Amino acid sequence: MVIECKHVWEHISGYLDGTLSPEVLDQVQKHLEHCEICSAILDSTRNLLILTADERVFELPLGFSERLHARLEAEIRGITPPPSDTRGIKSRLVS
Repeated sequence: MVIECKHVWEHISGYLDGTLSPEVLDQVQKHLEHCEICSAILDSTRNLLILTADERVFELPLGFSERLHARLEAEIRGITPPPSDTRGIKSRLVS
């Protein structure tokens, strides 16, 4: 059975935690072998987990949270997000 990207995204946490059933794990791994987008999402999620477990503090650019929430909302609704910040700061999620 071939699974679509949106189904792989639902299993990223379980994949990283090692809690997927053997059948789902096999399907996700096969998908990741051929899908650059899902592989990038997996790597990004893994990196976020590593960063959040780190005790260092990073100051985010002004307006980052608002742009992030707008981008997430746009992705969820399947619409094009607003243009990037005019100061050249681009907070881009893998799409």
